[in-house]
Amino acid sequence: MVDGAASGRTVVAVEDGVITGSAKMGPNKPGRGSHIATASFLVDPRHRGRGVGRRLGEHVVDRSRRQGFRGIQFNAVVEVNEPAVRLWTSLGFAVVGTAPLAFDHPDHGLVGRHLMFRPL
Repeated sequence: MVDGAASGRTVVAVEDGVITGSAKMGPNKPGRGSHIATASFLVDPRHRGRGVGRRLGEHVVDRSRRQGFRGIQFNAVVEVNEPAVRLWTSLGFAVVGTAPLAFDHPDHGLVGRHLMFRPL
């Protein structure tokens, strides 16, 4: 089993001295769920579309594998965030469920929130 206390981490993407994004990663749940990782990501809107999210995602997948996690679960990918859904799908994640009306989007109103999973 993965040691949750030792496996949490935040990384920052920097380009020319400017922070372009970050990722926070660690176990999805404590105890008997700690063998599954999770992560959350932020990419500065001024740097979107330049591969920052992909590099952070690849880092999370690689580090989670090296830490001994058995899979990665994203608990809240907004279904209308098509760039994120495409990115995670391209990195081997699948939508395994959607909670309808679970996110109040400022432009689209109430939309679904995906649970995405990738085995390691």
